[in-house]
Amino acid sequence: MENLTLGNKAVILCYIVAANFLANSTFVVAVESWHLFAYLIYLSVNIAYYIFRSIKLKLLLAAASICYILFVTIYSDPLFILLIPISIYELIGLFSKNKLLTLLCMLLPIAIVNTPDLKLLYLLSTFISFMMYAYVCVLNDKLVRIEQERETLRENVQRLTHSLSENTEYIRQSEYTIKLEERNRLSQQIHDDIGHSMAGALIQMEASRRLLATNQEKAAELLGNAIAISKDGLERIRLTLKDLKPSSEELGINRLRLFVDELSTKETVIASLTYDGDIDRITPIQWQIIQKNATEAVTNALKYAEATAIHIEIRVLNKFIKAVVSDNGRGAVKLVKGLGIIGMEERAATVGGTVIVDGTKGFSVTTLLPSRNE
Repeated sequence: MENLTLGNKAVILCYIVAANFLANSTFVVAVESWHLFAYLIYLSVNIAYYIFRSIKLKLLLAAASICYILFVTIYSDPLFILLIPISIYELIGLFSKNKLLTLLCMLLPIAIVNTPDLKLLYLLSTFISFMMYAYVCVLNDKLVRIEQERETLRENVQRLTHSLSENTEYIRQSEYTIKLEERNRLSQQIHDDIGHSMAGALIQMEASRRLLATNQEKAAELLGNAIAISKDGLERIRLTLKDLKPSSEELGINRLRLFVDELSTKETVIASLTYDGDIDRITPIQWQIIQKNATEAVTNALKYAEATAIHIEIRVLNKFIKAVVSDNGRGAVKLVKGLGIIGMEERAATVGGTVIVDGTKGFSVTTLLPSRNE
């Protein structure tokens, strides 16, 4: 705003200087020294206005500038009146934002203008200055609103970040609590089931050892009981571990679900997963091949296909397992096998499978693996 005001004053002052210069005969007589002195005083007062930050000093300097302009206008140079609208705008702008009041005050000095040409010039200068400042005020208001909105957005981001941090901490604590609860459950189960069995077996074996010299028949009976109890305990351990260990098919399909969910979250694509058939027939090594080939196919789709949607389909048929990764990208008329496709083919070939690549409608990579029931 200050730069605009200074520029406006400089343009009008240059116009006054040029008009006075041209008024002299044939550009020969220079501007008189008292004119130059008047210009310097005006510049000094207005430069001081922008140096000081005190509102009282600014009011004093703005009022002094208006009085000085009126003095020079009345007693020396009538064109000086063109500088007064800007000073009035500065003075009123220090304590009021009323645009109508400002415009009326800027128009008041026209009463002391004598010539019609100068009145017209004064009106033109006043309205141009007022419209320019009014437009700047509108822009400043917009800037203030944008700054407020930016501050609101910043606060919202901070709040969401804090909330996300709290949620992350809550998830971490929940995971830790779940682990502790699971450890406690296992400890209790081992103590209740296996611990009692082992304690019983030890008691039987200790009694057998003491009766071994005096009553071998009874000692043999007790030893047989201890062996039976130990076998039962080992069976319980096996069953417990079996219940805890997830099946390979659960690991495989859940890994793919997690992969698809992360893909939708981190990338600008819509990812989906479907499967059909008895996935229990897919072996761990086949799940590993399917997972690696799917990862490679998705990576290629993100790099080259410009796709917005990626779909992964797993189908277990009678004689083979079919895993397809397809996208809606630009595809490729002529396929050139790079290291990625060659690597997928080599992985599938290790278990007697093959890979089929199609680029006619989007891009699709199909991995065919023989079923273990073949």
